[in-house]
Amino acid sequence: MSLTKFYPLEKLAPVLVEQRKKNKKVALANGGFDLVHIGHIRYLKGAKETADILVVALNSDRSLKKLKGAHRAILDENSRIRIIAAFECVDYVTIFDEQTVDRVLLTLKPDVHCKGSDYTVDTVPERETVKSYGGSIAIVGGDKVRSTSHIITHIKNSAH
Repeated sequence: MSLTKFYPLEKLAPVLVEQRKKNKKVALANGGFDLVHIGHIRYLKGAKETADILVVALNSDRSLKKLKGAHRAILDENSRIRIIAAFECVDYVTIFDEQTVDRVLLTLKPDVHCKGSDYTVDTVPERETVKSYGGSIAIVGGDKVRSTSHIITHIKNSAH
């Protein structure tokens, strides 16, 4: 794994400008990726199929805690960055502190904003933001499989 895939948001924007000058299409996937499972792999591979360049925006430890509760993240953000960057289909990784990915979208303006199959194009929370700069939304990854929260619950229940 190479940390050369990780860029703070503000430093990634000019990198993508250069990629677009080479006529590269950019997709963005986002999430916590706290415990990587098959659903995450399908999501990332599906997102990569929509564009030449795949950027993954990871929720920071702080934003994951706000979204999922005090017991999360299980893996710290530096570990999660390294894990996601290790995937061949991922070109760049960045991190964000907010509970939504709107600021990332407005900064990077990806051609395609990819969400998992637990969404529809109409239920994507950031749909108006994507429309505002002319991007498109893709639902990728196939059927929704167990979430990290379900896996954690299963592990807890199995321990008894």
